[in-house]
Amino acid sequence: MDEAKPDSVSAALGAHIRRGIAAAGGWVAFDQFMDWALYAPGLGYYARDSRQFGLMPASGSDFVTAPELSGCFGRALAVQVRQGLDAALSDEVWEFGAGSGALAAQLLAALGDRVRRYHIVDNSTALRVRQRERLAAYGDRVHWADHLPDKMHGVVVGNEVLDAMPARLWAFDGARWNERGVAIHEDAFVYADRPSASQPPSGVAQVPGAVTETLPHAEAFVATLAERLQRGLALFIDYGFPQAEFYHPQRMGGTLMCHRSHRVDGDPLSDVGAKDITVHVDFSAIALAAQDAGMDVVGYTSQGRFLLNCGLVAMLEDATLAERAAAQKLVNEHEMGELFKVIALARGITIDPVGFAAGDRTHRL
Repeated sequence: MDEAKPDSVSAALGAHIRRGIAAAGGWVAFDQFMDWALYAPGLGYYARDSRQFGLMPASGSDFVTAPELSGCFGRALAVQVRQGLDAALSDEVWEFGAGSGALAAQLLAALGDRVRRYHIVDNSTALRVRQRERLAAYGDRVHWADHLPDKMHGVVVGNEVLDAMPARLWAFDGARWNERGVAIHEDAFVYADRPSASQPPSGVAQVPGAVTETLPHAEAFVATLAERLQRGLALFIDYGFPQAEFYHPQRMGGTLMCHRSHRVDGDPLSDVGAKDITVHVDFSAIALAAQDAGMDVVGYTSQGRFLLNCGLVAMLEDATLAERAAAQKLVNEHEMGELFKVIALARGITIDPVGFAAGDRTHRL
């Protein structure tokens, strides 16, 4: 997709964003730009009819997620989901950002009749179409929700959903942090920094030229979820760090990155709409937002440790060599096993979650 082609979706999205920036006085905060780039109706990266998820570039995809990589991911996660359902005395699962529907299919197959209702919350009309096709066999057990009910009971799941929520950018000029936004220069998108009353977490030591991110939308989402989830367990899997690592001085370039054709770049201002934009998750901020809203943090560990605790090894006993190789990528430290983390938040239940039985890192948040 080339923004230079006037009839391309990227060109239409670029024009849409330019109008938005002009209407805002010539500058918008990066989280607004990211929201347009990813979610503008019919134009944004997740709102258009294209294939984002897949194993290889030849499929036309841009990146792979754990459930696309191996069905063992959903089978192992189902062990923790089942325990959460039992503790909540519920038979309902809520999945946010269900992507291609791969994880939903794996969980529904593994949990069987234990799930009476599987709710999917996904703002993308294009992705909903794919999800409906993939999950057609489950009939009316699967429900697509346009909004959250006032009260929820059950288990909430979100795999790589927090990282896709719009982030605010910050740039350190040697004296203070300025908010980084987007303006237009000679018809191109450019970064422009402005002073702000808000700041990244206090005490962050940085050097001139450092950039970083905060995720107020993800924190607000977790707080809202905490208000609605009266009795249940919420599980979020994503790449990220606790705050001390997220804002470490050696990470002076921040974590923002783009995915396209299974390659990574750091320029979200080019080819807008043709690639994913994402940041890593500050899990300490997520934990604090949950606690402030009345939830308990009942577990935090690496994805690799979580899946092993949930019985991944036993699931691979009869697997083929190819299946074992794919599953290894889920747990190996140099693959997804260490970079990805799992956090468990609970409200109104008593649970000692099996996925965190060994290697829990809650004390590091």
